Amino acid sequence: MNRPVTLGLKLRAILFYIGYGISAFWFGTTGMIFFGLLPFSIRSKYLLLWNRFICWWLKVTCGIRYEIKGLDNIAADGPRVVLAKHQSSLETIYLQLLFQPLSTTLKRELLRIPGFGWGLSLLKPIAIDRGNPRQAIRQVMEKGKARLAEGISVLIFPEGTRILPGKSGKHAKSGAALAVAAEVAVIPVAHNAGEFWPSEGLAKFPGTVTLSIGEKIDSAGKTAEQLKEEVKNWIESECELISTLN
Repeated sequence: MNRPVTLGLKLRAILFYIGYGISAFWFGTTGMIFFGLLPFSIRSKYLLLWNRFICWWLKVTCGIRYEIKGLDNIAADGPRVVLAKHQSSLETIYLQLLFQPLSTTLKRELLRIPGFGWGLSLLKPIAIDRGNPRQAIRQVMEKGKARLAEGISVLIFPEGTRILPGKSGKHAKSGAALAVAAEVAVIPVAHNAGEFWPSEGLAKFPGTVTLSIGEKIDSAGKTAEQLKEEVKNWIESECELISTLN
C-alpha cells in the first residue's frame, strides 16, 4: 500500500517517538529501581502500564486504533505458545497486553538499551543470539519450556524478522517444536499492523489495525513440521483476508 508521506505525518511521528523514548526510559528505570525485586506478577503489571500508554499515545499522536477479532480465543485454561505475524513494532507491544502472563522471544541486543532494555529484562523475555541459530533454538526450547512450566505463555514470531504487508517470510519451526515438546496448544495471530506502522521510514498512517486471534491449534499427535505448516497456512490466509476487507 503506497501512501503519500506528508510533513504533518512526519511531525506527528516525531511527537510520538519523543513520548515513546521518554516513557520507555521512565518505566524501565523506575521498574528496575522500585519493582525489580518484587514477584513477576507485580512488576509486570507496572511495566505493562508503558504498553498501555504507548497504545494510547499512538492513537492520540498518529490516529492509530485497534479492532480485535477472536478475543474469546484467548483461553484462561493454561499457557500457550502464541505464534504471530511480524510486520511492525506495534504487535510486540499490543500482544503483551492481550496475553498475560507472557514471555516474548526477542533479540538479546534489545536488553542493552538503557531504560527500555532494563524494563524488558524484568518481563522474563527469552533473549536469543540471532548470530548463532543453533544456540538460539536451544534457548527457545530450554527457556520456553521453563516459562510454560511456570504458567507463562510464550510469544514467538516464526518469521524471525519484520515482513512487509502482503509478503510472507520463511516460517521457522522452533515455536511449533516448543509447543509439541511442552505438550501445549498454539494460538495463531494475524494482523495488518505494518500498513499503519511500517517497518521502514518514520511516518505512521492513521487508521484501524485489525488483529485476528485464531482458535487454539492442538499440538498432540503432530510433528513440529506439521504444526508449523498448519499455523502458517492459517496466519497467511487470515492476513490476506484482513488485507482484502480493508
